[in-house]
Amino acid sequence: MTEGFEPGLFAGRRAFVTGGTSGIGAATAVLFAELGAEVTALGLRPADDEELPRHPGVLVVEHDVLDGGGLTGLIADTGGLDMLVNCAGVSHDRDEYDLERWRRVLEINLTATMIACQAARPALARDGDGGRGSIVNISSMFAFTGSRDRPAYSASKGGISQLTRSLAAEYAADGVRVNAVAPGFVVTPLARGLMDDPPAAEAVLARIPFGRYGRPREVAAATAFLCSPAASYVNGAILPVDGGYLAV
Repeated sequence: MTEGFEPGLFAGRRAFVTGGTSGIGAATAVLFAELGAEVTALGLRPADDEELPRHPGVLVVEHDVLDGGGLTGLIADTGGLDMLVNCAGVSHDRDEYDLERWRRVLEINLTATMIACQAARPALARDGDGGRGSIVNISSMFAFTGSRDRPAYSASKGGISQLTRSLAAEYAADGVRVNAVAPGFVVTPLARGLMDDPPAAEAVLARIPFGRYGRPREVAAATAFLCSPAASYVNGAILPVDGGYLAV
């Protein structure tokens, strides 16, 4: 099932997904491969190997985005590239008030995204097909609301939204579109702390008009739309995918 997308939509195209070994990143890698793309999914090995993307069109590369030089080299080695999706992210919850934790979250969530975008820019621009090259960054609803329990995570995602807008303006001359999706509460390893706290989980569900958490595949579908020809005039957008959480 490819969520109503035309079969072969991404045939002949290459995608690079950071944070692609679990959660939203893994779902994105698999969906893009199902749509015909040749996908490199980069990330750390998850605690549960079942989270790894399973598709013959996905090449899994184990790498820590904190190694920015290595990340740049791996993106450069892909040769031609049509789509970059930056999903790598981490949160340490209230431990983020510790400055070492704060720095680590910003390095992974924000700085590594900038490094990946800059590394991919030449390959994405090379096609010269008036908007064929596309970057989608993963922001968050916390970029809109903030979170007292996740100060670094919220700050990094606010930074992702502003970085997305800035690069959208900068890369447009190269025919490269840059957008972001802002997921709400999605069932991923990053949300396990919430899922293990029934009172907190019930409070969140009470605010979501759809009355359920999102699925990684639903965020992946929004990302695929932004990378598709249907979004050829969408640039610098931050698209919430949150079941209406921000609307309440």
